[in-house]
This record gives sequence, structure tokens and C-alpha cells, in this order.
Amino acid sequence: MDFQNTREYAQQLDAKDKLAKYRDEFHFPHVNGKQVIYFTGNSLGLQPKRTKAYVDEVMDDWAKLAVEGHFYADKPWWDYHERFAAPLSKVVGALPSEVTVMNTLTVNLHLMMVSFYQPTAKRFKIICEEKAFPSDQYMIKSQVRFHGLEPENVIVEIKRREGEHNIRKQDILDKIKEVGNELALVLIGGVNYYTGQVFDMKTITKAGQDAGAYVGWDLAHAAGNIHLELHDWNVDFAAWCSYKYMNSGPGNASGAFVHEMHHNDLDLPRLSGWWGHNKERRFLMEPNFDPIRGANGWQISCLPVLSLAPYLASVEMFDEVGMPALIQKRDHITAYLEYVLHEIDREVKGNFEIITPSEPSERASQISVFLHGEGRSLFEYLMKNGVITDWREPNVIRLAPVPLYCSFEDMYEFGQVLKQGILSHKK
Repeated sequence: MDFQNTREYAQQLDAKDKLAKYRDEFHFPHVNGKQVIYFTGNSLGLQPKRTKAYVDEVMDDWAKLAVEGHFYADKPWWDYHERFAAPLSKVVGALPSEVTVMNTLTVNLHLMMVSFYQPTAKRFKIICEEKAFPSDQYMIKSQVRFHGLEPENVIVEIKRREGEHNIRKQDILDKIKEVGNELALVLIGGVNYYTGQVFDMKTITKAGQDAGAYVGWDLAHAAGNIHLELHDWNVDFAAWCSYKYMNSGPGNASGAFVHEMHHNDLDLPRLSGWWGHNKERRFLMEPNFDPIRGANGWQISCLPVLSLAPYLASVEMFDEVGMPALIQKRDHITAYLEYVLHEIDREVKGNFEIITPSEPSERASQISVFLHGEGRSLFEYLMKNGVITDWREPNVIRLAPVPLYCSFEDMYEFGQVLKQGILSHKK
């Protein structure tokens, strides 16, 4: 695309942007009295302005109705979570019955592993990616030890080739074939948190299942960010947090997916609780667990409605916008950011190395870049000058140009601040 690194050109792109109006739907922090350029939606999304009304509604119902709010609130708490099924299923490409909201991400991954990791003497190995997000590493190792096994004998990490930043799909497929009949589970992050690489979930899922294993995905950096077709890809299970690209608030409730092919398998192990029990018979307080046929059958406890309220506000915004429109802008604005980085690198005679794949199908709303020759002082300069970004050792910054609230002019302005920061350190 024939971009230009000028403010006027960036403003022209914003004028043509059909999603530009949603920028005003969010609260932005300010630094030195100026609205920030916010690049950390891959860690915590901005707060939608409509969120407060959703939370206030629950607070008002609690004040006026107390326990009766479970059944007589405008959005009864009893079935509050069911409002997520239709809009959230569109975000992840699922049937409404295949998605639910509950707990937090790592808790949900633990619950999914209870069902989908049942090692035997012959089939016990787990394939995951090298340098997965630490919580996934801890979770998988603890599950392995829970079964009385040693992680070094069970966990098979897909590694990057020497001198490369991203994992090759063929290497994953080859490793699945190599592990073969010993493979019990493939569990990988759909988008690598460090590099922003998007994995070919459809192909990897089929390969894992053809080998006789279950396949699940951690979609922390994927939900609300990339095109997903969990049902059609035949994914066994998945889970995601809601506070990154889906803007539901710090540490908020997680989403989970269980494919319908598992809904009627009552022999599948699970940790059960009364909120997963047959809804129509729940208050009969029966001693034997009768799971809801669907992802809701994996719920355990009464849901935290105050936490769900911000998530519902965001999910309904996503339903308004639609993933195709988000992805279209995501690809455009990410490409423009990449262009700006190359331009600034050339102007300052720098040594930037973008480690995120350049193909749109292999990256999402993130660019991770090595700033060779620069130190943490540059990151601190950016933060002090109104660019909120993420620093990872030794000298990587992660930039997430979230399409709902980032503008093309933000990309241009970031380039100018970055340029001044580098030049100021060279004086």
C-alpha cells in the first residue's frame, strides 16, 4: 500500500475510517494534560464509556431489590450470563451453546484440562509452544504433576529454529507426527503474546486430532482480535480472558468454549458445581449432578454479575461493529504502523527489527520490535511523553494498534515521538 508518513495523510485515513466514531466511546488516560497514544490493549483494554451504566444498573438493582434481583431485575442475575451466548459466539465462531463466561482464564484452562487431559500409560504427552505465557507454563506443569507425572517426560515444546523469532507451522505438524501415539493433548496460544504471531489453528487442530489427541487453545490474545471459527475448525476446547482486546476491565471474567461434540458425553470428567447443574432443576437441591448440555455445564459457582456487567457492555459493542469490520481496520492500521516504524528507522539511521510476521494472516493487532542499540530509557521517554506501550526485556516494545480506539494519526504521532526520543539519546 502506498502510505505517506505525514499528519495530513494520517488524518485523511481517519476521515475515511468507518470505525472512527468508536474512539469517542472510550476513556483515555492523560499525560501532561494530553490524551495518550494507547498501545497496550493487548494487556488491558481501555474502559468503554457505556460500561458505567451497565455496572450502575446492577448496583441499583441490588440496592432496590436485594436478593430478588436474581429474578426481578431488568436483566435478572439468574440468567445474566445467557446474554453473552449469541454475541460472543459471533466473536469466536461458535454455536451459542458452545460458549460460556465464568471464572478467569487460567482457572478455565485448568477446568478444561480436567476434562481433556486424561493421560494413560501409552498416551500422555502434551505439545505446547516454547516460551508460552508463564501462566500457561505453570498451569500445564501443575496439571502434569497432579497426575503423578514429571513435566520433563510429558511436555514437548515446539521451538523456534536457530536465528528465527517465530515458530514454523511445519515444525508443529512434524512434531505432532513425531510424538504420534503418545500424544494426549495439544495446547497452544492462538496468538503468541510476545511476538504477536497467529497460529494456523484449523490445520494444527486437524493434525492433533488425526493423531488421536485433544486440541485446545488459549485465546487470550486472539478473542476480539482475529478471525476465529472454533466450531468449524472442530476445536475441542478454548478459553480466553476478556480484559485485553475485549475491554471488560482488569482481571475480569473469562470466556470458554467446548465443542458441541462433547456436550452429551457424560463420561467426560469435569469438576462440577451447582451452576452447571440442570437449570430447570437447580433449586430442587438434588444430590446427583445433571450437567447442562452445553458449555454452561462446565460452570461451577454462581456467577459474579458485577464483573459480568462491564464484559456485557463490551460484547454488545462488538456485536454492533462486527468482527469483519474490526479485522479490516486492524489490518490497515497495523500495516500503517509497520510503515511508520520503517520510515522512522530510516530517518534516524537506526536498527529496528520487527519480529512479528509481516503477513496479515499471521499477525493480529500487534507489532513487536527489537530496538537494537536502544535501552529502557527510550521506553521511559515514550511513557513520559504520552505513549503508553509495553517493554519486554532485553529491548522489545510491543505495540497494539487496537482498531476500536486507535487512530491513524496516533500512528503518525507515535513515530514523531519515537524519532525525538531516539535523537535525544544520540545527542
